[in-house]
Amino acid sequence: MAFWTVREELSLENRLRRSYYELLRDELDQFMLQYSLIDSYHNFRNNNIPYPFVQKRELKPRALLPDLEYNSQNAFLVLFVEGSIPGKHKKYIRFFDSNRTVKTNLLRSQSIPLVKDLEKYQKYLETAHFFNFLKELLPVDYALLIQRDPSSKSRDRYALTHFHVRIDWPIAEAAEDLARTLRYISKDLYEKGEKYAEDIQKKFFEYYCLPVMVGGRRTAAIVASQFLKRINCITTVYAGSSETRALIRISERGVSKSVLMNFTDDEIAKLAEENHVSIRKFKKNYIAVKEKDQNICIFQAIYSTTVHSRPPEDGKLREIKPDVNWVTVGAQYLLPKPDVWSCPPIPTNAIYS
Repeated sequence: MAFWTVREELSLENRLRRSYYELLRDELDQFMLQYSLIDSYHNFRNNNIPYPFVQKRELKPRALLPDLEYNSQNAFLVLFVEGSIPGKHKKYIRFFDSNRTVKTNLLRSQSIPLVKDLEKYQKYLETAHFFNFLKELLPVDYALLIQRDPSSKSRDRYALTHFHVRIDWPIAEAAEDLARTLRYISKDLYEKGEKYAEDIQKKFFEYYCLPVMVGGRRTAAIVASQFLKRINCITTVYAGSSETRALIRISERGVSKSVLMNFTDDEIAKLAEENHVSIRKFKKNYIAVKEKDQNICIFQAIYSTTVHSRPPEDGKLREIKPDVNWVTVGAQYLLPKPDVWSCPPIPTNAIYS
């Protein structure tokens, strides 16, 4: 059962809003791929540091990731909400007048350059300079909140309304909420004992394709994603991590991870032939960075839930089984370069090749 209202149940007005949100999200996806992956790659090169490509095994569900942070990797957390977060949720999603994206608040933050040159309208997604504004704020600690501007009455406008947004919902409560939805508990996280509660929290991280108890923005991202299911609209959470070197995207469709992956000339030729694309067209549209001996493309893994991580059809309580998989790799793609208009993603099997 969906936690958001599906399109067929929406009024015509809200269907139009859904379409507009998804159109803006497509643009945001392209920007995030560029900023999190390609711009990070150039950060490494400018600092004369070899780029640490993500190993294929790191993209498998339940993979153990190396605990190493890279300062050259762009890290961020963005919440993009189809509607507006009600004020009653400020206890856990911390957005207040003091961290609204108004010039007086931005000027107080020493970490944001060029604030004096910013104009009020730039915080709206529809404006030409929105992504410049977003890029200035992305390095700021905590999260950025993009939502429907509550003051827009006559039409839907989306704006970057708040910065320095903290996610203060406890992990235990997020895991409890998920387990209750999936019918592994009836009410309380500890109703079946401490060991069972620990297993539930481990499975919460697995549900969102993360190693157990990772810190920082990744944990904030999955806690926020779980909390935002309380709002009857779709949401998208983007997280960039200095450890994973990946763009993590969590939406109503589930979890995906996008990374840079290097391919040999022979691999490129084979992919082009299998997908009936000329080598010239493939290199022009799918190779994000071309180095002397490298063909660097954007690879995306999309994860699917298993029967164990979906609500049971009979609605009955069930016992958690720690050893069964909650997530599988649902699809794998090579993505075209950001903003390439006419080329679709190319299906490929890289993780298990």
